[in-house]
Amino acid sequence: MVTDMRTGNPTKLILKFAFPMLIGNIFQQLYNMVDSVIVGKFIGKNALAAVGSSFSLMNFVTVLIIGLCLGSSVVVSQYFGAEDYTNLKRVVSTSFIFTFILTMILSISTFIFTKPLLRLIQTPEEILDGSTYYLKIVFAGLIFTFLYNMAASILRALGNSKTPLYFLIVASLVNIVLDLLFILKLKMGVEGAAYATIISQAVSSILCLLYALLKVPMLRMSPKEFVFDRTLFPVIAKYSLLTCMQQSIMATGMVAVQGIVNTFGSDVIAGYAAAVKVDSLAYLPVQDFGNAFSTYVAQNIGAGKIDRVKQGLRSAVRTVFIFCVIISTGILLSSKQLMTIFVDPSEVKVIQTGIDYITTVGIFYMLIGFLFLYYGFFRGVGNLTMSMKLTVVSLGIRVLMSYILSSFPSIGPKGIWWSIPLGWIIADAIGFIAYKSGKWERDVSKI
Repeated sequence: MVTDMRTGNPTKLILKFAFPMLIGNIFQQLYNMVDSVIVGKFIGKNALAAVGSSFSLMNFVTVLIIGLCLGSSVVVSQYFGAEDYTNLKRVVSTSFIFTFILTMILSISTFIFTKPLLRLIQTPEEILDGSTYYLKIVFAGLIFTFLYNMAASILRALGNSKTPLYFLIVASLVNIVLDLLFILKLKMGVEGAAYATIISQAVSSILCLLYALLKVPMLRMSPKEFVFDRTLFPVIAKYSLLTCMQQSIMATGMVAVQGIVNTFGSDVIAGYAAAVKVDSLAYLPVQDFGNAFSTYVAQNIGAGKIDRVKQGLRSAVRTVFIFCVIISTGILLSSKQLMTIFVDPSEVKVIQTGIDYITTVGIFYMLIGFLFLYYGFFRGVGNLTMSMKLTVVSLGIRVLMSYILSSFPSIGPKGIWWSIPLGWIIADAIGFIAYKSGKWERDVSKI
């Protein structure tokens, strides 16, 4: 099943397309949170800190792969919008080969250098071994991360966001069951959480890939059609690598912030780890709405419908505003209850650290909502350079201000939390100016 976004009500189309993505990501966040809840509740705060400290590096590597897949999917959407199905197949096969090679290089290199990377971000010695064991297992299973995200990105580029959701729900349930088995029953510690993660990813990737190959006619290819097209490759590489760079910059910033957090000890690391899980879940609706908006924009750009793109943006801004007001209110009213999901109520310092983070950042979710829209918009019109610039500004300011503000003893880790909305608001201002300048419209008209 595919979705044509070139006609119909923009708000309904984007919401309908985004909703399955949102549910899928909620399930994905759910099983990530289950790892943290079970580890934090049944192994202890050091184990939670080990998993939390590992998350920034794991996320860094994962988003590189997601960026490669997401970038190539924009090209797929544009060819779908232009109804050029011959080149669509060649884009898919070329993207698959290219991203597979890069994933294998990434998997091998990160597996070898896991411990040096953890030392680089100043991981405390008491959690270093646990973090190392966890990450080595995850890095060994990156092939499954690639397979799922490539198949899911292509399906979503064609307007099918429901099928990846179904398989992700299955994987989430598998992960939760395996977490309980490996950690509680078999006493495998943080390694059990890692094994549960990669096994569940294997399930979702195989199911999603098989569906794409067997059930979507335009993706069925003979051996002769599965080629590496050197003519299309420069365009695919441009979109993939620029999106990957954007994602990697974002993840690098998170790693850098994690390094600053690590200097404050295990209590702050554990509190930050739990709060980030809540934070990631809270702004998922606007993140997925931005990704859905990117597909909407790309299909309409491919069809040459500029006015419809503008109409969609106006609608998207109103929708994001409503989402963020609701989300911020809910987060602020329930911050303490959310933190006690992850850690025992007796861990007062850990809980207070998480509350400080959630209440500081949660007020400003509207800023990140608009930023996700700008990411999706500029990616959809093909201006990945601007999308990357916004990421550089947002993360650069966050890292710089985190380092400066947290260095004052009277501010401490709270300076890290306040640096986040500072980065968002400046990046939003730049995105708004770039849109109003009209340069993107002139560039699109030349295609």
